[in-house]
Amino acid sequence: MKTEWIVGTRGSRLALRQTELTIEALRNVYPHFDFPVKIIKTTGDTVWDTPLNLIGGKGIFVKEIEEALLKKEIDIAVHSMKDLPTELGKTLTIGAVLKREDPSDVFISQIYENIKCIENKAKIGTSSIRRKSQLLSFNRNIEVVNLRGNVDTRIKKLTEQNLDGIILAYAGVKRMGFDQYIKEILPFDIMLPPAGQGAIGIEIRNEIEAFHMLKSINHEDSFLEIATERKLLTAIGGGCQTPLGINAKVADEKIVLHVILYKENGEISVKEKFEGSVNRPDELIAEALKIMPKI
Repeated sequence: MKTEWIVGTRGSRLALRQTELTIEALRNVYPHFDFPVKIIKTTGDTVWDTPLNLIGGKGIFVKEIEEALLKKEIDIAVHSMKDLPTELGKTLTIGAVLKREDPSDVFISQIYENIKCIENKAKIGTSSIRRKSQLLSFNRNIEVVNLRGNVDTRIKKLTEQNLDGIILAYAGVKRMGFDQYIKEILPFDIMLPPAGQGAIGIEIRNEIEAFHMLKSINHEDSFLEIATERKLLTAIGGGCQTPLGINAKVADEKIVLHVILYKENGEISVKEKFEGSVNRPDELIAEALKIMPKI
């Protein structure tokens, strides 16, 4: 096995932190290997004034990194799994998923102690159609303000744009060390996360040596959760332009699968929970597809 593996990543502080966590896990197993980091600027890192759904969706944070993998400029790529399209580049695959962080969203505010305290016409920032729909379902009188940027940038904009609150992923906030700003971890009945949220995935070329190297850091339960969510997302046909929440949780040899689909105005189209064996995740997906419309 070769002893140098070039790691590709975006250059945001969160992406670099997630890359550090990945390399730390690898060095615990391969202390004599080298893992140089190559920062790759993606389309999503260059366009900040446009909603994500208007500039190409999830692939905007991935395309250039996948191109570097295919050209063999890097050996492995570190991603937030929620940013990764369900259809990967040709000959590419997910080699490992680190142990997943809590996939929940969080409410951050300098005014309100929790989301139930929000008053009518309060300005809440998010760039996600899914979060917007769930906010409007919870309180139709909220004014949802488009808010893009890295985790630290969005927290700064809370004050700069005079917002009453913002919604972020717990995993990103925690990994950045901003836990002190969290007012509330939002329960699934208020805010169901998207497929992949909270998980760090390592993308590779479909090569045996890379699979073998990454096997030691793969967290099997997290990998199964992500695989289940992504398979259902693929079958439904949803993307970042769809107000869709999907979460699979593995515990005690069972998988619990939550699914919710909204209209953009906050009206719920489908809301359901499924439970089954970890050995038969496809049965859960089949049950969900019986009630989910093709998007």
